[in-house]
Amino acid sequence: MKNIFIPLIAVFLFTGCTEKKTIKTDNISESTNDTSTVFKPANIEEQLKYHRAIEAVIWGMPAVNYDAMYQAGIRDAKAGSNQIVYWSRPEWKNQTLTPNADALYIFPFMNTKDTGPVVLEIPPADTGSIVGTIMDCWQLALEDVGPAGVDKGKGGKYLILPPGYKKTVPAGYIVLQSPTYESFALLRSIPKSNSDADLANAVTYLKRIKLYPLSETAKSPQTVFKDSYGTLFNAAIPYNMQFFKSLDRIVQTQPWMERDKALINTLASIGIQKGKPFNPDAKTQSMMLSAVKQAHEWATNYYETQFEPFFKTSRWFVPSNPELIKDVGEGFSNPDSYPIDVRGSLFTTVFSTIKHLGAGQFYLFVTRDKNGQPLDGNKNYQLHVPANVPARQYWSVTLYDFATHTLIRDVSHASRSSLKADLKKNEDGSVDIYFGPKPPAGKEPNWVPTKQDGRFEAIFRLYAPDKSFFEKKTWMLPDIEEVE
Repeated sequence: MKNIFIPLIAVFLFTGCTEKKTIKTDNISESTNDTSTVFKPANIEEQLKYHRAIEAVIWGMPAVNYDAMYQAGIRDAKAGSNQIVYWSRPEWKNQTLTPNADALYIFPFMNTKDTGPVVLEIPPADTGSIVGTIMDCWQLALEDVGPAGVDKGKGGKYLILPPGYKKTVPAGYIVLQSPTYESFALLRSIPKSNSDADLANAVTYLKRIKLYPLSETAKSPQTVFKDSYGTLFNAAIPYNMQFFKSLDRIVQTQPWMERDKALINTLASIGIQKGKPFNPDAKTQSMMLSAVKQAHEWATNYYETQFEPFFKTSRWFVPSNPELIKDVGEGFSNPDSYPIDVRGSLFTTVFSTIKHLGAGQFYLFVTRDKNGQPLDGNKNYQLHVPANVPARQYWSVTLYDFATHTLIRDVSHASRSSLKADLKKNEDGSVDIYFGPKPPAGKEPNWVPTKQDGRFEAIFRLYAPDKSFFEKKTWMLPDIEEVE
């Protein structure tokens, strides 16, 4: 496979299977206290519905993941369809799944149901850089944008069409046919450093993005931006009845895709059926609450046990496999492949896919220390980052709450990166990063705080990774080690 140094889901290539074991999460989320009782089917019909509910959760994960962000946009950022949510500074209150803590996020939410085709204009990469992907509401990539995307950094007008759109479109657009009415883009404005001036420049640049219905082009419509900085944007996946309500909303508002028609009867049997209200009785709700908890525990176990380490000498891994990467790139067009299990597990921890292979960023995940013990927010750790990290732009390491896969709440900062001006380096150019509830004396610039009430996980990002990282593998990232 060519060009394997690629961004987001597309980089998750070097995977396989390791030991199989059961790992229960320490806690699922704040919203799942009502799922503590495991449902016990009384007969074969109840047992069938229970397992169908579990399958519905695994299958529906990317859509509910999207809907959590969409609902947070409405509820928390006060943004509607065909408007843009963004962050003027990085912060922990961006409670999406494993976001980059050093970039400024931009979420254009598109809906072509009533407006018809929608235009998303990406500026050229001159005074800044926008990178990311436009997706349907199942988070299937329609196209990549920016220097690593189809416009190659020259900028472009992306035209998102409604399902089944047959009218002639004007020239000058990059035309994207979406299979769903709702879609969104995960975009990032990359600051040159974390200084106030560079962050302000990154905001100025991102506001050159435009979003408007094609029908209003002649009116020079104004793009509506909603700054979410300082506001809790809670897009953590709800492992309770809200999960099924979100799934029902997607079923009610979006077309069925051919690949998913086998799920029509499965969902109908648990009360999710197009054109009918979702109103399960108390007993069915009890069953569904238990099912969503069990599905989450399964996905967590899959995430921690099904992937080989990227390096032979440490536990860092990438949580996907070649089959899913290939199917995403081809729009799930292969009739003999549909890797729902790995997709479901992946979308409990990340959001967004990628369309094309190309130079972007590469992510490494880890949930345990050198000795195989879960990373504990009550303990102190050290990560030694060897010199000459093979990243042409920058590298970073970010911590997340293991239970929710969101940024750890109420911390001063979530990451350390090579963009940080006062990051202390060793004489040989290597860097030691420290994790724990309190900073080691004199090492505050290299410290990332943890919380003492649970597990955490880490992601190491390489931006514009060098080919040598994959071809030679001479640079290796060691394990995180517990220290006094």
